[in-house]
Amino acid sequence: MTTGLTYSQYVTQIATLAVVEESDPAFQIILPQMITYAENRMYRDLDFLFTSVSNTSYACTVGSRAINVPTGTFVVPEQINLITPAGTSNPDNGTRVPLLPTTKEFLDAVYGNSQSRALPKYFAVFDDYQFLLGPYPDAAYQAEIVGTIRPNSLSAGNPTTFISLYLPDLFIMASMIYVSGYQRNFGRANDEPQMAVTYESQYQTLLKGAMIEENRKKFEAAAWSSQSPSPVATPTR
Repeated sequence: MTTGLTYSQYVTQIATLAVVEESDPAFQIILPQMITYAENRMYRDLDFLFTSVSNTSYACTVGSRAINVPTGTFVVPEQINLITPAGTSNPDNGTRVPLLPTTKEFLDAVYGNSQSRALPKYFAVFDDYQFLLGPYPDAAYQAEIVGTIRPNSLSAGNPTTFISLYLPDLFIMASMIYVSGYQRNFGRANDEPQMAVTYESQYQTLLKGAMIEENRKKFEAAAWSSQSPSPVATPTR
């Protein structure tokens, strides 16, 4: 059971804290960008486990070192596996061959000739939509690309998200930092110059706990375990 917020509950809470009517035209105008600001800040500050996904809809082309994906498919590419033997339609029926990340310069210097073809060993991220392989593929291997994505934002049509359900407190604080600018309380010459500072301070406090929790999910907490750091355990895990 969660104690999070739906979209309508979120809007009500923000309007209450901002002391503004939910139907206020100016408030309605900034609402989508406020959500974008808060969510994007949290996605950048926290390496969420749930945003890491696997996509197996791409494949190598014989004699071409590039795998092209639509722009924006991944925010941060994390891993590429090739599935052998070539032509395996189901990745679980083949063998995953992990590729090592490197640079385009290395691939150009060592595997710069398309006549030397083999099962690739390395990959380099060239831009938002292109992954370069080395050596050039000798067969049409299926590729499994793992990377982070940006989930759909909270909205009237998408009334709940992971953030709104499991991190509503942090979400509210991040949103109120943006609202401080809307209320002109972002500098020392304004009515409440400490408003943005206070919400920022509370956001940073809550962020520390959320960061530990995400690290625990990935077994990246103390001693690469899933346990919370203990202030009294000696020696450490």
